[in-house]
This record gives sequence, C-alpha cells and structure tokens, in this order.
Amino acid sequence: MSEYVPENMEEVAVQVAKRQVHGEKVTPEEVIHQAVPDILQALLDDALEGCYDEVKWSGYHLVVTDAMGKQIGTVESQSESFIDDFKADADAIIDRFETVTSRLVGGR
Repeated sequence: MSEYVPENMEEVAVQVAKRQVHGEKVTPEEVIHQAVPDILQALLDDALEGCYDEVKWSGYHLVVTDAMGKQIGTVESQSESFIDDFKADADAIIDRFETVTSRLVGGR
C-alpha cells in the first residue's frame, strides 16, 4: 500500500498529526473514512494490475464498479461501521478486503 494510506491506528495518528501541522483540521475518523475505500482500491488495483475497478462509499457500505460502471460488488462493515471495525482491528479489515478482492477479481 501507499505510505499515504494508513493501515492501522498508529498510522492514522501520524497522518492526523502531519495534516494538522499543515493547518488542516482533521479527525482520526475522517482519516479512517478515507483510508477504508483506499485500502480496498489499492488491493483491487494490485490484483488487476491497473485501475479498472472503482470503490466508492454508498451510505455506510462500499460499492465496487467495473470500468464500464457496472456494480460488481458491495462490502459491508462487520459492526456498526467501518470506522468501528478499523479501530477494533485494522488488520482484520485488510484480510477481509483481500478475500473480497479475490472473489471480485475471480476469473477476470
């Protein structure tokens, strides 16, 4: 993953501090909200060897669309929200997203 996409709470805290030093007011929850789809996007891009699918928020879940704009999957949080999931166990989200990526990429 990119150094700009935090993968755990320690990296979230570092990113919050860096952004606040530059005058940006940001909360850990906002950083996590951006990191969650970015993590799935990075895994998909890696698996497909390019940026063909797109991950976006749709309410409280993530929607994955292909290059033609067709929805190919959705991912829901395990608890109340992905933010809660990330705070509880960010590694579990990454493991889950790796499984989801394998399923979505499948035989393409």
